[in-house]
Amino acid sequence: MNSALPYDPQRLAHCAGEIIVNVRELSQRGWTPATSSNFSRRIDAQNVAITVSGRDKGRLTEADIMVVDLDGQPVATSHRPSAETLLHTQLYKRYPEIGCVLHTHSQTQTVASRLYAGQGHVHLEGYELLKAFAGTTTHETELDLPVYPNTQDMPTLAAQVDATLDRQAMWGYLIDGHGLYAWGRDMPEARRHLEAFEFLLGCELELRRLQR
Repeated sequence: MNSALPYDPQRLAHCAGEIIVNVRELSQRGWTPATSSNFSRRIDAQNVAITVSGRDKGRLTEADIMVVDLDGQPVATSHRPSAETLLHTQLYKRYPEIGCVLHTHSQTQTVASRLYAGQGHVHLEGYELLKAFAGTTTHETELDLPVYPNTQDMPTLAAQVDATLDRQAMWGYLIDGHGLYAWGRDMPEARRHLEAFEFLLGCELELRRLQR
C-alpha cells in the first residue's frame, strides 16, 4: 500500500475498472441519461470508490472515480462527490458485507416511482424472477420495494431508508420522480438485483396498462 494514501491504489484501480465497464453497459441501455446516476464499490473497511459528480456515466475514465470515507467525505482528492453519496455510504456502514451500490434513472424506474409514490411501495409477488434476489429460493414469495419522497435533504432521506431497514431486509428502493437504488455483496450481485428490479417494474407497468 502507498504510505501516502489510506487505501490501496491497486484496489482502487480494480474497483474503478469494474465501475467503468459495468456502467458503460448500463449507459448503453439508457439508464444513466444526462450525467445522472451514481455508482460505488467498496475498497476496504473504511473507503469507497464512487463516481465524481456531473460526469457522463457512459464515458467514465479512472479520473472520474474518487474515494470517500464511510461518512461520505472525500479522501486524498479535490473532486466533489455526488450529493447522494450519503445514500451509498450509509449502506456500506450498516452492512460490512455490502460491496457495491448502483443508482440508475431508467424510464421504467422513474415512471414506476411516480405511479407508486402514493402507496409508498411497489408490491411484487409470484414472479419467478424474485429468485434473483439473494436469500430468495422460491417464486412463492412477496417483496415490497419502497418508494421514498424526493428531497434534497439527504440526511432525512437516509434516515427514512434506515427506518425501513430496521423493519425489513431489502435489496433496493425507488425515489419518487428520480430512480432506483440497488446493491449487493459485489458488482455481479448488485447488477443482478438492479436488472431484476428493472424487469419486474416493467412487468408491473405493463400489467397496469393492460388492465385499463
